[in-house]
Amino acid sequence: MSRMGDVLAGFHAAWEFESDSVLIRFERGIRTPKLFQALGERRIPLEAIAAVTLTQGKRGTVVLRAEPRPGADPLMEAAAGQLKEACDPYRLVLPAERETLAEYYADELRAQLTEDDSPAERYLVAPPEAPLQFKAYDAKASFDGKSVSFRWFWTGASSAKWKAGDQSFPVADLSGVEWRSPEVFEGHLRLLSRDADGGSPPQADQDPASVVFGLGYGPVHESLPFAAAVLAAVRSAGSAGALPAGGARRDPADIADRIRHLGELHEAGLVTDEEFSAKKAELLAEL
Repeated sequence: MSRMGDVLAGFHAAWEFESDSVLIRFERGIRTPKLFQALGERRIPLEAIAAVTLTQGKRGTVVLRAEPRPGADPLMEAAAGQLKEACDPYRLVLPAERETLAEYYADELRAQLTEDDSPAERYLVAPPEAPLQFKAYDAKASFDGKSVSFRWFWTGASSAKWKAGDQSFPVADLSGVEWRSPEVFEGHLRLLSRDADGGSPPQADQDPASVVFGLGYGPVHESLPFAAAVLAAVRSAGSAGALPAGGARRDPADIADRIRHLGELHEAGLVTDEEFSAKKAELLAEL
């Protein structure tokens, strides 16, 4: 391998080569993709890399790319191929005049790889750290490392979600995460339950286990690291028993607001008398 600490700087990022890994440091400049800025830096163990390529880029550039092994990086697994090329954290774009230097480092990396493209048995790249949160179109999503919570917004949440109430999902009860880019039509984040019956899930805007994205809500640089962190926690939980959910009492003002909104839904005919009474009693019991 090249000398420990050798650095290859490109546009928006620099790769520092270590004996057993590549440390990718992302710039925080105004033109740097927001996802890179959110990630800050990432250490990629060599065992997490399946291959290295060097290709011609656009407008006098070359592109050095490390191909991650399937299942080695929770961020890339959550992205499921939906990232735009410019936001791929495994690409380093360099001026064409650095092609010879880039080829040298590419060869050095290849010499250290086993070229194992089989799925990794565990995540080899560290996930984004909790706590994390972001605003979707219909809810505020929060993750504290043990459970995911959705708090619905009046202006965006469907009546089905209001009827279900705010949600909390212990990591141990989940089997995975489904992320659909907000840059694609009908983006969303859906939590997958271990107890799912295998049937088709409801539309994301009607599913209390999902939050939906809209213009300016749930952007990639916030929702994707969130999804990756939850996915990594789910895998770490494995077959362990369910984690205890928080038992803190709700804010009385918040309860009052939600009862008021429930009343508006009832008056509009979106909630039956029975549903209104049952949900009101449930909310009052949380005081």
